Amino acid sequence: MMKNYFIFISLLIFLTLPGCTSHKVEVAPVEVKPIHITIDVNIKVDKALDDFFGDIDETAEKID
Repeated sequence: MMKNYFIFISLLIFLTLPGCTSHKVEVAPVEVKPIHITIDVNIKVDKALDDFFGDIDETAEKID
């Protein structure tokens, strides 16, 4: 009989101890920085290619 009380009290203590702990989770704010995209280089290359191939296209039209 005493053994049953000891087991019951042990289980009661074992099951109630996790409820006595506290947990704290902190979420840090996320920093979002602006993104700078430069497309000037692509436009300059595109214009340079148009100028370069423009001469070839004009001569091709003259040949036809």
